[in-house]
Amino acid sequence: MAFSIRLNDEEKALAYSYAEMHSISVGEAFKSALFEKIEDEYDIAVANEAMKEYIDSGYQSRPISELKKELGL
Repeated sequence: MAFSIRLNDEEKALAYSYAEMHSISVGEAFKSALFEKIEDEYDIAVANEAMKEYIDSGYQSRPISELKKELGL
């Protein structure tokens, strides 16, 4: 799949400079940035859901020593 985006001269210069600095093509730079952003937002969503579950549980946590014992460590 191919995409086309419009950049002004300043954005274009920045994109090319970044790609050159990392020895990759501009296309690879955009692809990498896009998937990094998606991954970051996914991680945040997972963390928020885990925090919600923790709060909804009434803040039920336990000492790490208990977990280690349960896991046989």
